[in-house]
Amino acid sequence: MTQTASPSPAEVTHKRVLKIALPIVLSNATVPILGAVDVGVVGQMGEAAPIGAVALGAIILSSVYWIFGFLRMGTVGLVGQAEGAGDKAEVSAWLTRALVVALCGGLLLIVLQPLIFWGAMRLAPASAEVESLARQYLMIRIWTAPAAIAVYALTGWLVAMERTAGVFWVQLTMNSVNILLDLLFVLVFDWGVPGVAIATVIAEITGAALALWFCRNAFSRPDWRDWPRIFDRAKLIRMALLNTDILIRSAMLMIIFSSFVFIGARFGDVTLAANEVLIQFMYVTAYAMDGFAFAAETLIARAVGRGDRAQVRRSAVMTSAWGAVICVVMALSFALAGEWIINVMAKNVEVQRAARAFLPYMIVAPLVGCVAWMMDGIFIGATRSKDMRNMMALSFAIYWAAIFILLPVLGNHGLWLALLISFAARGITLTARYPALEREVQNAG
Repeated sequence: MTQTASPSPAEVTHKRVLKIALPIVLSNATVPILGAVDVGVVGQMGEAAPIGAVALGAIILSSVYWIFGFLRMGTVGLVGQAEGAGDKAEVSAWLTRALVVALCGGLLLIVLQPLIFWGAMRLAPASAEVESLARQYLMIRIWTAPAAIAVYALTGWLVAMERTAGVFWVQLTMNSVNILLDLLFVLVFDWGVPGVAIATVIAEITGAALALWFCRNAFSRPDWRDWPRIFDRAKLIRMALLNTDILIRSAMLMIIFSSFVFIGARFGDVTLAANEVLIQFMYVTAYAMDGFAFAAETLIARAVGRGDRAQVRRSAVMTSAWGAVICVVMALSFALAGEWIINVMAKNVEVQRAARAFLPYMIVAPLVGCVAWMMDGIFIGATRSKDMRNMMALSFAIYWAAIFILLPVLGNHGLWLALLISFAARGITLTARYPALEREVQNAG
């Protein structure tokens, strides 16, 4: 492997952490706007079916694309470590490997689309009209699967290179193009649900093209197309093992959140709605935390690449301190304004009353989950995916044990406690593995 002398590391400062984190926070803030516009535009058609079709189609594709989310996380660690080690050839090569996976994955989804759509419709049955419109939507959008998945890889590379401003502009451009074309195709051209899908297709292609442009430095070296290097067996195995561990870990996390919704439904529509209102608070917290978790990923990755244990610890402490500040701010905000937010989000009096009863759990959630969210970023940057997978499996088991013990006794209160216990378990178990992470870096150095 071609190596150059490791550059002297830039100091990890509060300014550097914020420079990485804030564009991600701003980028995430644009995400809910697009969903609202999609629903609002088709809502102007005056029928319920188009709204249901767009919502169903979007969640099906989001779930399918989510499978490839490992590309972002894995790419950050691998590219960041190569950059930290001063190995510019691998900085370019890792991006090409990730893009090859994205292309192959996207083409596979296109080939398998009849099976995917059939299975999705069986899992989420809808009326004949909604299903017909949803299929129209899906059959248009699926053709940009390679571009949509490639954005994960390109985003990971930009984060690893501390170019999160590029991530912000990619997200803002995608959403802006999507919104403008939604308005044009649906309200002006009257293309209905296919118009929403076509708008998203153009937006995804635009976003992928812009992300490629932001990653142009990776293609300034011939190493990005050095195919013997790209398809080096050892590197591909490392990438496959890393991404598989992340996928397994993420699948268990998704099962926890999905089961929270499904189990909550047993307690009736009011409780289900109250849980759904409150869980939005958690999504907002996660969006805010993402920026500092991403900062941890890239700073830890670079320090690991240099074999610099002191920088690993400084990066972990400084990014976690900012994450803790965000979590405390969120908890205070929910405590002071939670009831008002509930009243804005839900007009039904019974739902409001139920949500207020469970609000204390959501106030505590950012404080309990802070360590887990930050440790995720730290372990992703260190590419310690085996630890992430194993500690997630342990937390997964603890969650289900809590469900079986607490649910029969405490009902929905037990469900919320089980979710918080799973957060605490992830944080505690990953923290227990952190000393081993540092030792490995010391040994490497």
